[in-house]
Amino acid sequence: MKKIGFLTTTLMILMFSNSFAQDGLKIYISVDMEGIAGAVTGEQLSPGGFEYQRFREFTTAETLAAVNAAFEAGATEIVVSDSHGNGQNLLIEQFPENVKIIRSWPRKLGMMQGLEDGGFDGAIYIGYHSSTNYMSGVRAHTKSSADITGLKLNGKIAGESYFNAAIAGEFGVPIIMISGDEAAVTEAQDHIGDIEGATVKWAYSFHSAKSLSPAASRKLIAEKTKAAIARIDDFKVLKLEGPITMDMSFKNYRVSEVLSYLPQFDRIDSHTIRYVGSDMIDISTVATFITGYSLELSP
Repeated sequence: MKKIGFLTTTLMILMFSNSFAQDGLKIYISVDMEGIAGAVTGEQLSPGGFEYQRFREFTTAETLAAVNAAFEAGATEIVVSDSHGNGQNLLIEQFPENVKIIRSWPRKLGMMQGLEDGGFDGAIYIGYHSSTNYMSGVRAHTKSSADITGLKLNGKIAGESYFNAAIAGEFGVPIIMISGDEAAVTEAQDHIGDIEGATVKWAYSFHSAKSLSPAASRKLIAEKTKAAIARIDDFKVLKLEGPITMDMSFKNYRVSEVLSYLPQFDRIDSHTIRYVGSDMIDISTVATFITGYSLELSP
């Protein structure tokens, strides 16, 4: 009887495992470039830089490390968001046929566009950086290193990892893993929770770091992706209940001055505007407008 009971239990576990594998998981991956191994200056991060084409390859490879590891861990559907700079960095021909890729701008949900399709079990950050308010980190900034000096949600400092986690929270999706420099990983874990972190470099300054090799970074990202999916039920959703207050500070006081002409915004100091939104979709839409609008927008 004990043998029969053991065999029955084993068969039930196998049947459950097979059923779970067939149902699979839907994973979202948001990709930036500042947190890619070896990236330290604008020479790697924008089309005019002499190393940009090489770092498109490295960024694609780190993303694929997460993609392939996620599939091996049970994912059956993956959406990748190309979310750095012009949103056209990833070499899309290198991705498997069963991966969908979001490119270019504008998008109301910014770096998290596509989550509105629903059904995602978890989200992963690749190549992320720390916030403009953080004391260290390679290329640390929030949304725009040229224009924005601070961003808060309900009074809490909100780097891109926190801001995007709050967007994911609107759709019931937890952040499960982040890759980037040590500052990016530490800040995300402090602000979001006990997510898996793949530290691929350590900042000496804004433009200098000690880095893993591309091969070592890919290996680490794959390991952390699998570890995250193995405990995907452990992660908590970051859900901010509305109304949500967003404070955004600018280097140039004229931005806050002109925005204060609109009734939706309050100017709370010379460089800062405040907007109160109903939810993070509203907040993200307004943030996208502020950071993306220009009279010189090309057709």
